[in-house]
Order: sequence, then C-alpha cells, then structure tokens
Amino acid sequence: MLIKNVMTKNPVIISDDCSLTDAKALMTKNNISRLPVVDKNKKLVGILSKGDLQKASPSDATTLDIYEISYLLSKLTVEKIMVRNVVTVPDDEVVETAARIMVEHGVSCLPVMSGDFISGIITESDVFRLFTEMFGAHQSGVRMILSMDDKPGQVAKLVNGIAAINGNVVSMVTRELTEATKRRLTIKVSGITREQAEKVLSDCGFTADDIRVN
Repeated sequence: MLIKNVMTKNPVIISDDCSLTDAKALMTKNNISRLPVVDKNKKLVGILSKGDLQKASPSDATTLDIYEISYLLSKLTVEKIMVRNVVTVPDDEVVETAARIMVEHGVSCLPVMSGDFISGIITESDVFRLFTEMFGAHQSGVRMILSMDDKPGQVAKLVNGIAAINGNVVSMVTRELTEATKRRLTIKVSGITREQAEKVLSDCGFTADDIRVN
C-alpha cells in the first residue's frame, strides 16, 4: 500500500518564525504531539515535538513566575528549538518502507513530501492502524496461524480448500522464519466454522500452531 493512501493529509503545520507559545497552543487545540515546520515559502525546514517544547521550557524548580515563563516562551521562536535535517518520505513510496525508516532512525513520524512540499504525515499510529486492518482485527472469522514449506503452491492449496467450502479469506499475512525453508502464515476466514477450518487444514496436510474464532 502506498503512503499517500495511509497518511494524514493536510497536516497541521507551523511557521518557523512562530513563538513556542503559539506552537503549544496549536498542539493543544488539535490534540497532536508534533508539528512540521515550514518557512515563508512553505518549504519544510524542521519538525517540532512536545518533547522539544518541554526541553525548552523552564524546569519545575525555576524561580520564575507563570507570567515571566509565558513572556520568555512568547519571545522564543520555533526555529530556535526545532529539529532540522528532517527524515522524510515521498507520498508514492510504500508503507513498509516508511515503517522501516522510522525503526532505523528511531522516530515516531515522517513528513510526507509531494515534490518540494509537504502533503501529509505518517505516524506510528497510522502504521498500527494499517497493521490491524491487514490482520482483519475488526472482522469476525476463524483465525489460523500455521507454518508451511516456503515453496510454490502451498498458499494456493490452502486457499482453494477454503474456497471449496465457500469460505471467504478476510486477511492473509506471511513472514519469514529463522528456518529458511519455512514461512509463517496468519489467515482469517469468514463463512466457515472452526471445525470446517480444521478439516481443510487436515485435508491440505497442514497443522495449525494456533486456531481461534474472533
């Protein structure tokens, strides 16, 4: 799936010359924890998080009163504390690439670019949401986890067996195992019972590591 189909479009952004007070108010109003930062030409120049704001704010041990703190924050601009050299992804890249980049760089979001301009933002929450959809977490059915030989025809054999009893594959995900000749398959099927699923597995020569109805 492409990032542009998963990302949050038209994200809330902030100008680099805005104050930290403005940034904090914008985050609170929109219930967000990070803001892409743009310059006067709307080009992405940084990103600002709640963590950055907290680091820039006086500590709880300060002798300044609330008015003095507010004054200082109103004079400090976003460009002074934002993170520069932001890692980005193009909107026509695939989601798994975005997830890999987030893991490799230890970041929880990536601004999404369309040419030189920001068109969206993809976050850990977006990836998690897609993850639940890929596994059919919101749909009922029989969920099976099994290991199978990593060779042509294995998945087709199981799917054909399911189709033969009018079962409908809701979701299907595979991943590599440490044993190079095997793959782990997680599949959810609607329209059949657990007993029917177990019979299909048996007829196809597979054994489920886990099978449940949810």
